[in-house]
Amino acid sequence: MRRLPLPKLLAASLALLLASGASAAEPRGQVGLFSTLPIYWREAEAISELITPEASPPWARTVIEREYELVPLDVLSGEGAILNGLDRLLLAQPRVLSPAENVALDAWVRQGGRLLLFADPLLTADSRFALGDNRRPQDVALLSPILSHWGLQLRFDENQPTGERLAEVGDLVIPIEAAGRFSYQPANSRDTYCEPRAGGLVAECTIGRGKALIVADAAVFDGDTPTAERERALNGLIARAFAP
Repeated sequence: MRRLPLPKLLAASLALLLASGASAAEPRGQVGLFSTLPIYWREAEAISELITPEASPPWARTVIEREYELVPLDVLSGEGAILNGLDRLLLAQPRVLSPAENVALDAWVRQGGRLLLFADPLLTADSRFALGDNRRPQDVALLSPILSHWGLQLRFDENQPTGERLAEVGDLVIPIEAAGRFSYQPANSRDTYCEPRAGGLVAECTIGRGKALIVADAAVFDGDTPTAERERALNGLIARAFAP
């Protein structure tokens, strides 16, 4: 048996090690992100703030990207939309959807997409931008067309306790503040069914061949630094929404 010289032997061993490591590492799945919240980038006055060496990503992005590759989306339909190339989608307090985007989102879920949607009727997170500034997160979820199409109505109880508190959603415990509640009336489509849970705080929907987990609050994303509670809650909701 011909022996390789030591340098070549080391090189061959290193190549084999790298190849075995590359084959063992499974590629991360992708999650489309469509949000007005500072999840992918922190709030900033200018792009220069985001690219400085001291700039760090928001904690929620770090948590999500342990399991998935986040793909930021600007639109859900039309030129430049890549929704149909994704199997999972995170909508967190999105801007108002155009009629075409409502149609595209509904069709995407029906074709087998997995959706995690946060629709907060009264956002409580602090923002550095004033009311009316386009860079400010959407203060009130305005998603009635798509929610109604799925048989859901988002309500807000002004008499609920003030301040942040914890709510149980099955085996999950999530932080909420000024949360909404979903009520459900069967939609026109026979292949659409939603079940409000935890007193309407969340709705779990089967829509065609797809699934949607819809949360009537977005307080889980609040804060500049994570807490153990928030990390567990976000991981739990993601696992529940995107489970095979």
